[in-house]
Amino acid sequence: MIRHLLACVAGIIFAVAAGAQELPAPQTSSQPSQAQPIRVSVQRVNVGVSVTDPAGKFVENLQRDNFHIFDNGVEQPITDFLAVEEPAQTLMLIEAGPAVYLLEGGHLQAAHAFLNGLSPDDRVAIVKYAEAPQGLMDFTADKQSAAAAFDSLSFNLGFGSLNLSTSLSKVLDWISAVQGKKSIVLLSTGVDTSSEKEIQDLLERLKTVDVRILAVSLTGNLRNPQTSGKKKTPATKAAITSQQFAEADLLLRTIAESTGGQAYFPSSSKEMGAVFEHIAQIVCHEFSLAFAPPLQDGAIHSLEVRVTTDATAASPLRVDYRHAYRAPAPANP
Repeated sequence: MIRHLLACVAGIIFAVAAGAQELPAPQTSSQPSQAQPIRVSVQRVNVGVSVTDPAGKFVENLQRDNFHIFDNGVEQPITDFLAVEEPAQTLMLIEAGPAVYLLEGGHLQAAHAFLNGLSPDDRVAIVKYAEAPQGLMDFTADKQSAAAAFDSLSFNLGFGSLNLSTSLSKVLDWISAVQGKKSIVLLSTGVDTSSEKEIQDLLERLKTVDVRILAVSLTGNLRNPQTSGKKKTPATKAAITSQQFAEADLLLRTIAESTGGQAYFPSSSKEMGAVFEHIAQIVCHEFSLAFAPPLQDGAIHSLEVRVTTDATAASPLRVDYRHAYRAPAPANP
């Protein structure tokens, strides 16, 4: 079980952030203290889209007329369109748990590659989590401040929970107030001490959120201890099984892919740097579409996005986006 993996990791070292504070909402007057139900009133549906050619190169020079969006199979007029040049908002959610102690400095330093790959107007926020999310820096276009926040990350000695699902749900509440293109970069082992109900509630909610999640696994050193300067005992190696790693990986992969994102599993600091460079490219090459929901039935509707250009017949494009949303509930008479 994933909880067993947490116990095994905790046996290696002692590290977790203590006394995490509630995450404040950006420029809003109130914030729910608990994760809210999926049923959210929506007057327009936002869909982030990335487009790549057969060689994996991001396609940039697309216009509104190149996109077609379908709600339950019926094409809808696009009411809003943001091209790749428009600024993006990215929240970095970083696990502050035992495995972080095992990371070489280069792992978090590799996050600088992400900042360097962003456009000058793109904004970044930084949050860490263990038992609950704690905001370290609100959205800013000041990349030097963001880099300083990375460099100042510290983790108190001790042991605590790693509530990935409940923390991510609270962050989704928080980021819902952010307008425009937005993504969450999740740096996590995939270990989750949230209850099974909280995990399932999050996975159900992710089917309809309007934010792309890009998950980066932090278990590379645990799988490949020879790449780390810190040692593991033979007993610890035997205790952490491939099945437990697979369970944590599956959760990260499910979280990311449910939102039209990707999950990455780097095994070294060098690979981590390449991952962050790729993530920066995704964030900087996202189109944002919006349409008015045709029905107010409170139901989950399927989404499909198609891209047509003069060259698509000869070279099909890959289009990544979220695949569902929940329509507004019927108005009370």
